[in-house]
Amino acid sequence: FQVVNPEDVFWKCGLGYPHTSHCLGSGEVMISTLGDPAGNGKGGFILLDAETFEVKGTWEKGDEVPPMGYDFWYQPRHNVLLSTEWGVPKALGYGFDPNDLGKGRYGRRLNVWDWSSHRYIQAIDVGEDSAPLEIRFLHDPAAAQGFVGCTISSAIHRFYKTEHGDWAAEKVIQVPSKKVEGWLLPEMPGFITDILISLDDRFLYFSNWIHGDVRQYDISDPRNPRLVGQVFLGGSISKGGAVTVLEDRELRDQPEPCVIQGKKIPGGPQMLQLSLDGRRLYVSTSLFSAWDRQFYPEMLRDGSVMLQLDVDTEKGGLAVNPEFLVDFGKEPGGPCLAHEMRYPGGDCTSDIWL
Repeated sequence: FQVVNPEDVFWKCGLGYPHTSHCLGSGEVMISTLGDPAGNGKGGFILLDAETFEVKGTWEKGDEVPPMGYDFWYQPRHNVLLSTEWGVPKALGYGFDPNDLGKGRYGRRLNVWDWSSHRYIQAIDVGEDSAPLEIRFLHDPAAAQGFVGCTISSAIHRFYKTEHGDWAAEKVIQVPSKKVEGWLLPEMPGFITDILISLDDRFLYFSNWIHGDVRQYDISDPRNPRLVGQVFLGGSISKGGAVTVLEDRELRDQPEPCVIQGKKIPGGPQMLQLSLDGRRLYVSTSLFSAWDRQFYPEMLRDGSVMLQLDVDTEKGGLAVNPEFLVDFGKEPGGPCLAHEMRYPGGDCTSDIWL
């Protein structure tokens, strides 16, 4: 069991708020960060020795860095690393404040780095306050494209390498907001908080944490994803809750509450992980304690859960497995807020093929 000392990260890297980790072929571990130790936004990367977990310093070189950070994915075959931006850490820690919108406190860029020189070379603007979070290349290492999920704008963008050698993005999915009563704002976004791509690069999955649904898209044509599966797992628009939907461009009725083994599921679908054969999609419900407390206060009382969806890998389709429930409200010392899921030895969201 290894512990990375925050003071080492501060003194050796000038960074704080670590997020995504990936192993490198060099025998190092690289971790992206959201900001500096004071809670200001700063996109950077920490390097650890993979054996000792000693903090070695930063990966990036040069004076120019992005104003924020979050997730990243690299592809040496195309000499590129792409990173995303959530928001300014000291603003995020208080929860979601609509007054922060329009003030530059949420991210709007995909940031492009030269893999060999470690230098920041390009910013791709995907819209003010879009908050691009999880970014995934296709698993095929020859493919110079992938997808990114934007939380607040509730959009999926396809990024790709252009014929000129730089990178660009285009919106390929937009989740419409719903007009509501009884919620924080009069229009409720889906809040896309996680995405993943199946290992065969055929399906894209993502979660709408606020609306409460998980979606499956056929991406055989990456520029034109096709919805083939959808299921609701809690969320903020379930029947019998505080929210009344006044106008919905997708649904005729508000979905029924999600109940598994007699337990009404608190929160909404958040992090995703897919089995290597693509047939079992696992879903957790906790995003970030400050935001959990704001949007789903019952989850702090009852704990989060992990659920499993059965996947139709031929035609597409999702179904809740009624026999599977991991209730973190019953953990010793709980309730607990469980977030990320990982397979020992590698999985769909951590493995990068070279």
